[in-house]
Amino acid sequence: MPTGEVGTIYVRNDSQFDGYTSGAAKDFHAGFMSSGDVGYLDENGRLFVVGRDDEMIVSGGENIYPIEVEKTLATHPDVAEAAVIGVDDQQYGQRLAAFVVLKPGVSATPETLKQHVRDNLANYKVPRDIAVLDELPRGITGKILRTELQSRVGS
Repeated sequence: MPTGEVGTIYVRNDSQFDGYTSGAAKDFHAGFMSSGDVGYLDENGRLFVVGRDDEMIVSGGENIYPIEVEKTLATHPDVAEAAVIGVDDQQYGQRLAAFVVLKPGVSATPETLKQHVRDNLANYKVPRDIAVLDELPRGITGKILRTELQSRVGS
């Protein structure tokens, strides 16, 4: 795969199992097993993980990994944390919606946050909608409940 191109990460080691006893299919290729993650190699051969296969959002034919947009939003000085989801869209298939929690005492607006993403990523990765929340909904394990965020977005 060319340097910088995003693709599925496959792994292999001496203690790797050959399959699931339940018969569930897992993506194996030439003795390597898919980790379910996607990433790319830089010019020095370092691996960068950009997301999970099942989290990819396709908007207007472009593949977008939420973690990349979330990390970019989190670099804004007013943002404590962020979550990005895909929302069904008639024109583009899906569009991005972001939810952010701001740090105490700050007042970033959705427009300033969109501009921050626009300044750091391609235009197609800028969320159309950004909502500011007091906190992100989480399950008992602490994982963000993206399905609950889906219910908060108008179509």
